[in-house]
Amino acid sequence: MKKLLTTSVFVFLLATQSFAWGQLGHYLIGYMAEKQMNRSVRKKVEKVLYPMSIGRSGTWMDEIKSDNAYDYANSWHYLTSRAGEYDESIQEKSGNAYAEINRIKNELKAGNLDPKQEAELLKMLIHMVEDIHQPLHVGSGDDRGGNDVKLEYFGKPTNLHAVWDSGIIDGKAMSYTEIGNELSRRLNKDLIAGYRAGGMDTWLAEAVAMRPSVYNLPESMKISYAYGYENMPFLEERLIAASIRLAQILEEIFG
Repeated sequence: MKKLLTTSVFVFLLATQSFAWGQLGHYLIGYMAEKQMNRSVRKKVEKVLYPMSIGRSGTWMDEIKSDNAYDYANSWHYLTSRAGEYDESIQEKSGNAYAEINRIKNELKAGNLDPKQEAELLKMLIHMVEDIHQPLHVGSGDDRGGNDVKLEYFGKPTNLHAVWDSGIIDGKAMSYTEIGNELSRRLNKDLIAGYRAGGMDTWLAEAVAMRPSVYNLPESMKISYAYGYENMPFLEERLIAASIRLAQILEEIFG
C-alpha cells in the first residue's frame, strides 16, 4: 500500500508540474553563467545573493509559489507570443516575463535598494531570464504553454510542458556540473558574441521557431527515446543561450 501511494504521488507531481527547467536546468544555467562572468562581477553578484549561489538562486522564484505573499508574480514566469513578437495587449494583466525582466533590470541598475529587496529582485531576474529560454514559456496562448497537451512519457502520464521542463534533461541522469562542463566546451568567442547581439525580441523569435519541433508529436501521444533524442540538441542550445545571456545581463548591471 505504501509503495502504491508513493507511486501515485510521483505520477501526480509529474503530471502537474509547470515549473521551467526544473531544479537541474536552473542550477545548470546559473552554473554555466557563473563560469563565463568576470571575477569582479561574480563577486558582486554573490555578495547580493549570499548565502545562495547563482545556480541555487535560480530555483527561488519557483519555491515562493507556495507563499501567497508572492502571488502577484505568478504570471511573471512566461509570456504570450503569437509569431515571435511582443504584444502587450495579449499579456496577463498581472505582468509577464518580458516586461518584468526589463523593469527589474533597470531597478537593479539604478540601485538604492535595501539588501533584502535587491536580493529578491536579482533572484527573480535570474529565474525569469532562465525561464524565457524554455520554449514553452513563450506560449502561443492556446494551450497554457503545453500544460494542456496531455501525453505519456516513457509510459507515465504527464504533459508537454513538464517534458521540456525536466523530463528530457533529467533523463540524462547527470549532475548539473557534469552537463554544464560538457556544454561549456562548446563555447567560443563567435558563439558568445552571436547570442549577446540579439535583444529580447530575438529570444522570442528563437522560441517560436522551435515550435514545429516541440509539437512534433505522434497521434498516440506516447513519446520516449526518439522524442528526447530529436529534441536534445534544441534543448541544449537553449541552455547554452540562456547562460550566455544571463552572464551578459549580470555584467551589464554589476559591471
